[in-house]
Amino acid sequence: MVKYEVRVPTYTASAVSPSERDRILARPIQDTQNIRKIVEPIIDDVKARGEAALVEFAAKFEKAELKSAILKAPFNESMMKVDPRIREDIDIAYNNIFAFHSAQLRPNISVETMRGVVCQRMSRPIERVGLYIPGGTAVLPSTALMLGVPAKVAGCPHIVISTPARKDGTVAPEIVYIAHKLGAEEIILAGGAQAVAAMAYGLPGVPKVNKIFGPGNQFVTAAKMHVQNDYGALVAIDLPAGPSEVLVIVDESCNAESVALDLLSQAEHGLDSQIVLIAVALTDEQFDEIEAAINHHALRLSRSSIIQHAIKKSVIIRTDSTDEAFEWSNLYGPEHLVLHLKNASSQLPKVNNAGSVFVGPWSPVSMGDYASGTNHTLPTYGYANAYSGVNTDSFLKYITTQELTEEGIQRLGPSVIRLAELEGLTAHADAVRVRGVKL
Repeated sequence: MVKYEVRVPTYTASAVSPSERDRILARPIQDTQNIRKIVEPIIDDVKARGEAALVEFAAKFEKAELKSAILKAPFNESMMKVDPRIREDIDIAYNNIFAFHSAQLRPNISVETMRGVVCQRMSRPIERVGLYIPGGTAVLPSTALMLGVPAKVAGCPHIVISTPARKDGTVAPEIVYIAHKLGAEEIILAGGAQAVAAMAYGLPGVPKVNKIFGPGNQFVTAAKMHVQNDYGALVAIDLPAGPSEVLVIVDESCNAESVALDLLSQAEHGLDSQIVLIAVALTDEQFDEIEAAINHHALRLSRSSIIQHAIKKSVIIRTDSTDEAFEWSNLYGPEHLVLHLKNASSQLPKVNNAGSVFVGPWSPVSMGDYASGTNHTLPTYGYANAYSGVNTDSFLKYITTQELTEEGIQRLGPSVIRLAELEGLTAHADAVRVRGVKL
């Protein structure tokens, strides 16, 4: 066995017991109690002191000296000086995301459930949405697109963006350009829990939002969960999107270099990222090619130290069949699932739990992360078992209506009276009786 400097812990599926499998697939444990102890005082400080607290936190965490933590539209052209080629790339991504999310819009529905009883469902955009764009270890204009474009498609009238300032107190011009393109009204210069608090509770001149969107680290996720549970905030969140993760399933048809880079492209997101490789019936020589490629690229990439840290919490599983591979994958429920398999699209019926799937050798996660059209804000940490990724519906609310004619209430009313009386709710029953309904 070749001794590589960077090696992912490897297991053979047939030698693993069910209890060991649960341990192998466990995400890195997050000390949520200690995280809450850090997050809650920050939220309370922003609630109490507003923008002044944001300015202080910017100095503490981003080392940025701010005169104001709020940028109001219209944004100055000098803040949007983007390389023309990058601007064109942003526009291409914008158009693809707009096209895919526009196709998700659903018409209002109207159903006559019985004669004289018409039920309808109509959609309305959420009025004020807050979009959190992480800064930290990378500038992420792609996230501004992934959150902002569906909000635009849904028709949300008020869009607020929050993103950390750079050390010089400015915002990446790409993000300002996207904010302008979206029609965002404000950019709050804040990251982390303080950004979530600012959007949840509002600031002078910046009303609170109705729903907060956006990925982030464990502190951002904890802050989103906290404000969602605070009845004083009355704010919803998109999903508990935490550290980035990818699961890649490969067979003998795969290209080792592509596999390695698909894995490492998610490992480079942050120290708490996790990668999982499931290798189906590979020879030792084929498996070694992948390990060699992982080692080579992990050492040469610009974010090598982050990647190597993430790899320590990652895993490779060797299986005998694709059915076994998908069993492991569905138990894990990855944010990103990549299929380096022969006739990969034919395997899609086996996918039960995943945020987004990248099908075949020409579909790296990078395409969905930036510009294919799908959304990259996806459930992580196993939440793909119950949550969907951000989509157009995430920015809409649905209101139902019912309209009964006199004939309709006469037909349906007796059933409602009996059911209401069964539950002991006499006012419900009498509200029907008073309209002339008799049993």
